[in-house]
Amino acid sequence: MYERLLDKSIAPSFEALIAYSKETGNAWLTLDKYIVDTYEAQKTIRFPYGKSYGWGVKYSRKSKHICDIFAEDNAFTVFLRVDTTAFSSIEGSLQEYSLDIWENRYPCENGGWLNYRVLSALHLEDVKKIIDIKTKS
Repeated sequence: MYERLLDKSIAPSFEALIAYSKETGNAWLTLDKYIVDTYEAQKTIRFPYGKSYGWGVKYSRKSKHICDIFAEDNAFTVFLRVDTTAFSSIEGSLQEYSLDIWENRYPCENGGWLNYRVLSALHLEDVKKIIDIKTKS
Protein backbone atom coordinates (compact mmCIF):
# COMPACT_ATOMS: atom_id res chain seq x y z
CA MET A 1 0.00 0.00 0.00
CA TYR A 2 1.31 3.44 -1.00
CA GLU A 3 4.34 1.96 -2.74
CA ARG A 4 6.63 4.44 -4.47
CA LEU A 5 8.47 4.27 -7.78
CA LEU A 6 11.85 3.11 -6.51
CA ASP A 7 13.64 1.98 -9.69
CA LYS A 8 16.15 4.78 -10.25
CA SER A 9 17.00 3.47 -13.72
CA ILE A 10 13.50 4.18 -15.12
CA ALA A 11 12.78 7.93 -15.14
CA PRO A 12 9.02 8.52 -15.38
CA SER A 13 7.27 11.41 -17.09
CA PHE A 14 5.07 13.79 -15.11
CA GLU A 15 2.04 12.10 -16.66
CA ALA A 16 3.29 8.69 -15.47
CA LEU A 17 3.69 10.02 -11.91
CA ILE A 18 0.12 11.35 -11.98
CA ALA A 19 -1.19 8.07 -13.40
CA TYR A 20 0.63 6.08 -10.71
CA SER A 21 -1.17 8.15 -8.06
CA LYS A 22 -4.47 6.84 -9.49
CA GLU A 23 -7.51 8.31 -7.68
CA THR A 24 -5.45 11.14 -6.17
CA GLY A 25 -3.91 12.09 -9.51
CA ASN A 26 -6.48 14.82 -10.10
CA ALA A 27 -5.78 16.26 -6.65
CA TRP A 28 -2.06 16.36 -7.53
CA LEU A 29 -2.86 18.15 -10.79
CA THR A 30 -4.89 20.71 -8.84
CA LEU A 31 -2.03 21.24 -6.38
CA ASP A 32 0.50 21.38 -9.22
CA LYS A 33 -1.47 24.14 -10.94
CA TYR A 34 -1.78 26.05 -7.66
CA ILE A 35 1.97 25.91 -6.91
CA VAL A 36 3.03 26.77 -10.47
CA ASP A 37 0.50 29.60 -10.88
CA THR A 38 0.82 31.10 -7.39
CA TYR A 39 4.60 30.91 -7.00
CA GLU A 40 5.75 30.80 -10.63
CA ALA A 41 7.40 27.54 -9.65
CA GLN A 42 9.65 25.44 -11.80
CA LYS A 43 9.27 21.66 -11.76
CA THR A 44 12.02 19.07 -11.92
CA ILE A 45 11.42 15.33 -11.96
CA ARG A 46 14.08 13.76 -9.78
CA PHE A 47 15.11 10.86 -7.55
CA PRO A 48 16.38 12.64 -4.40
CA TYR A 49 17.15 11.73 -0.77
CA GLY A 50 18.07 8.09 -1.35
CA LYS A 51 16.30 4.97 -2.51
CA SER A 52 13.36 4.97 -0.08
CA TYR A 53 11.83 8.21 -1.42
CA GLY A 54 11.66 7.28 -5.08
CA TRP A 55 10.68 9.45 -8.04
CA GLY A 56 8.99 12.75 -7.48
CA VAL A 57 8.76 16.36 -8.56
CA LYS A 58 10.75 19.20 -7.01
CA TYR A 59 8.94 22.54 -6.98
CA SER A 60 11.10 25.63 -6.60
CA ARG A 61 10.95 29.36 -7.16
CA LYS A 62 14.25 30.73 -8.40
CA SER A 63 16.72 28.96 -6.11
CA LYS A 64 14.28 28.47 -3.20
CA HIS A 65 12.93 24.98 -2.60
CA ILE A 66 9.16 24.92 -2.04
CA CYS A 67 8.49 21.18 -1.74
CA ASP A 68 8.88 17.77 -3.30
CA ILE A 69 5.90 15.64 -4.23
CA PHE A 70 6.42 11.88 -4.44
CA ALA A 71 4.15 9.58 -6.42
CA GLU A 72 2.67 6.68 -4.49
CA ASP A 73 0.29 3.93 -5.47
CA ASN A 74 -3.11 5.65 -5.07
CA ALA A 75 -1.68 8.62 -3.13
CA PHE A 76 1.10 11.18 -3.16
CA THR A 77 3.25 12.70 -0.44
CA VAL A 78 4.19 16.36 -0.15
CA PHE A 79 7.59 16.68 1.54
CA LEU A 80 8.56 20.10 2.88
CA ARG A 81 10.28 21.86 5.75
CA VAL A 82 8.18 24.24 7.86
CA ASP A 83 9.14 26.65 10.64
CA THR A 84 7.36 26.24 13.99
CA THR A 85 6.40 29.92 14.25
CA ALA A 86 4.93 29.92 10.75
CA PHE A 87 3.03 26.69 11.38
CA SER A 88 1.56 27.97 14.64
CA SER A 89 0.01 30.89 12.74
CA ILE A 90 -2.35 28.50 10.89
CA GLU A 91 -2.57 25.64 13.37
CA GLY A 92 -6.11 26.52 14.50
CA SER A 93 -7.47 26.34 10.96
CA LEU A 94 -6.14 22.87 10.07
CA GLN A 95 -7.81 19.47 10.07
CA GLU A 96 -6.87 16.92 12.73
CA TYR A 97 -5.11 14.87 10.02
CA SER A 98 -2.77 17.79 9.31
CA LEU A 99 -2.08 18.38 13.00
CA ASP A 100 -1.14 14.71 13.40
CA ILE A 101 1.33 15.05 10.53
CA TRP A 102 2.85 18.09 12.26
CA GLU A 103 3.14 16.20 15.55
CA ASN A 104 4.97 13.37 13.74
CA ARG A 105 7.32 15.63 11.76
CA TYR A 106 11.03 14.99 11.51
CA PRO A 107 12.43 17.73 13.79
CA CYS A 108 14.93 20.14 12.30
CA GLU A 109 16.08 23.36 13.99
CA ASN A 110 12.99 25.51 14.72
CA GLY A 111 10.48 23.37 12.85
CA GLY A 112 10.65 20.18 10.93
CA TRP A 113 10.13 18.16 7.77
CA LEU A 114 6.58 17.10 6.98
CA ASN A 115 5.69 13.98 5.03
CA TYR A 116 2.11 14.91 4.18
CA ARG A 117 0.42 11.96 2.48
CA VAL A 118 -2.52 13.20 0.43
CA LEU A 119 -5.22 10.55 0.25
CA SER A 120 -8.03 12.70 -1.12
CA ALA A 121 -8.89 16.18 -2.34
CA LEU A 122 -10.03 16.95 1.23
CA HIS A 123 -6.39 17.43 2.21
CA LEU A 124 -5.61 20.00 -0.49
CA GLU A 125 -6.71 23.13 1.36
CA ASP A 126 -4.50 22.33 4.33
CA VAL A 127 -1.54 21.52 2.08
CA LYS A 128 -2.01 24.86 0.30
CA LYS A 129 -2.10 26.69 3.65
CA ILE A 130 1.11 24.97 4.76
CA ILE A 131 2.87 25.76 1.47
CA ASP A 132 1.68 29.37 1.70
CA ILE A 133 3.06 29.93 5.20
CA LYS A 134 6.27 28.11 4.28
CA THR A 135 6.91 30.32 1.27
CA LYS A 136 6.00 33.54 3.08
CA SER A 137 8.17 32.90 6.15
